Amino acid sequence: MSRHRTLIAEDEPLAREGLADWVRHVPELELVGTCADGSEALRAIRELAPALVLMDIQMPGLTGLQVLRELAADARGPGAPPAPTVIFTTAYDEHAVAAFELHAVDYLLKPFSQERFHEAVHHALQGTATSAGTLPALEAAAAPQTEPLTRLLVRDQGKIFPLQVEAIEYLRSDTKYTAIVSKGRNYLVRLPLAEFERRLGPERFLKVSRSCIVNLDFVVAMVPNDNSQLAVQMQDGTCVVASREVSRQLRADLL
Repeated sequence: MSRHRTLIAEDEPLAREGLADWVRHVPELELVGTCADGSEALRAIRELAPALVLMDIQMPGLTGLQVLRELAADARGPGAPPAPTVIFTTAYDEHAVAAFELHAVDYLLKPFSQERFHEAVHHALQGTATSAGTLPALEAAAAPQTEPLTRLLVRDQGKIFPLQVEAIEYLRSDTKYTAIVSKGRNYLVRLPLAEFERRLGPERFLKVSRSCIVNLDFVVAMVPNDNSQLAVQMQDGTCVVASREVSRQLRADLL
């Protein structure tokens, strides 16, 4: 049985030792090193080429996100080794949006149980082994920030899970947050609506007002109101009034 080379990057000694002990008890994993800060982690990943990295986000030197961005830049070079698969470990849920952009396979919120750890490792390893005994590189980890989003990491009832962009029905700004609506649920993320407008494909998503973006796949109808603006009716019954400018543009685009 091939074993997946695993590196731990964690600045808290007890947490680092605990993770190391858990890794040693997973037959599919081979612990090749531990690191106490981000700069050390970056060097170790470059030298040891692990297939899997368990990495904290808030670390001295470099954060876990900065480490992964450095590796993404490395991956753009000719003949560069594949980037490792990363499971982030952190006490701060506000980093989930940044983590999804770097395609981390999981995001463990401290304190997490050994059962949750095994679930994340199983997710990382499931169906990913290659003949070389490594895990696939993070898909599009080096993607520019202007590329369209394909998925988000959202939080619900204490869990963080991926949400496919095409499942988003609409988004509404809420002061510091953006509320994402999908399948009857609302998820709040710390990312401004303007950022979503820049990253969501215009062929599917339309910003109908300063505070709302809709997925046209979930629009039932657009009905003129008394002010000659279009009331956008969504499948869940929500009605959003398009701005005058957007209403004029939509009418101009009619075939």
